[in-house]
Amino acid sequence: MLSLTACFAALALASSPTFRVNSPGMANDIVGRWDVVVHGKGGTFPTWFQINDDNTGSFVGQVGSARPIREIKVEGDNLVFILPPQYEGRKDDMRFEGKLDGGALKGTTTDKEGETISWEAKKAPALPHREVKWGTPVELIGADLSNWTPRSPNWESHWSIEDGQLVNAKAGSDLVTKQKFSDFKLVCEYKYPEKSNSGIYLRGRYEIQILDDYGQESTVGTSAAVYGFIRPTENAVKPHGEWNTCEIELIGRWITIVLNGKKVVDHQEIPGITGGALDCNEGEPGPLFLQGDHGPVTFRKVTLTPAE
Repeated sequence: MLSLTACFAALALASSPTFRVNSPGMANDIVGRWDVVVHGKGGTFPTWFQINDDNTGSFVGQVGSARPIREIKVEGDNLVFILPPQYEGRKDDMRFEGKLDGGALKGTTTDKEGETISWEAKKAPALPHREVKWGTPVELIGADLSNWTPRSPNWESHWSIEDGQLVNAKAGSDLVTKQKFSDFKLVCEYKYPEKSNSGIYLRGRYEIQILDDYGQESTVGTSAAVYGFIRPTENAVKPHGEWNTCEIELIGRWITIVLNGKKVVDHQEIPGITGGALDCNEGEPGPLFLQGDHGPVTFRKVTLTPAE
């Protein structure tokens, strides 16, 4: 999934983030979470960043996970932040410059070849929790792939239905539902071979990690994590080759995850999109998509119950 425009992919940890504000009143308009569209040479892609009022900030790129911003500077309605590279194929720091424009931020940065590219950002919606009434469950694995479409026609797809199971034979295209959803409950049963890696993207924006990591300590990158953001309380995954059951409830941006009968994420807020998201339109319904670009995985159940 890396491309020439993946200069925002993932950013190395910074040892001492700084936050300098020359105009406190205007700084309050910049503090918060921002959904970003970057206009790169290969087309547009979503990113996300957060500016806090406690000397910190974080950024999610086209791929990768949330990482600290090293330096943030606000002067009037102008914002500058600087990030060290990681997967970008460059040795220099990345510098983002933006300006408030009617409640939005618009600005520029450079790609790995030094060419200027533009970006625009809008404040992310709150998406609070609410009481819901559940509708009729929908089983998304059918007799064929008619409920699904490959993420991109440019990627080779290795997804198929075999003996009633949804199988990704090897790394290739992600698989996206044709239908879009807002709030829902989801039950997935899946297994994978040794050393494989996949994920379940909720609304096409928030990745729940699937990984062959049985016995490892839980982190923001292990099984059932909201990738880069939320660490499960324990790693409850089974060894490769065994079936796992993952139950997810997503209302607004509040999520609960039960993996193999153990509640590992309990009503926590997802700050923003994760790397690899389809878009950053967080206030809109979105599809379910299954990550296929990392490795093989098999699903025997993908049942979604939408909120009415």
